[in-house]
Amino acid sequence: MALNIKPLGSRLVVEPIEREDVTASGIVLPETAKEKPQKGTVLSIGPGDRDEKGERIQMDVKEGDTILFAKYSGTEIKIDDKKLLILKESDVLAIVKE
Repeated sequence: MALNIKPLGSRLVVEPIEREDVTASGIVLPETAKEKPQKGTVLSIGPGDRDEKGERIQMDVKEGDTILFAKYSGTEIKIDDKKLLILKESDVLAIVKE
């Protein structure tokens, strides 16, 4: 999928990683019973905010990082039938090291 979105400032575009549809005991969860994902892959990042001198502040996350983010943060968008989120860098809780 070619991503034609370039976020501004300290925002990033994230593809949420959905949890399993089946529990450990084999029960299939319907869409309405699933929790919102809190883990995702960074697809694109903005250039970062500016400080008082007008210089860019480098972002801590980079494209390809797997991150944990706040449950109800960001704005959900749909591109090519894929759900994506646009988040502020401040909504990122952690970078997952694998």
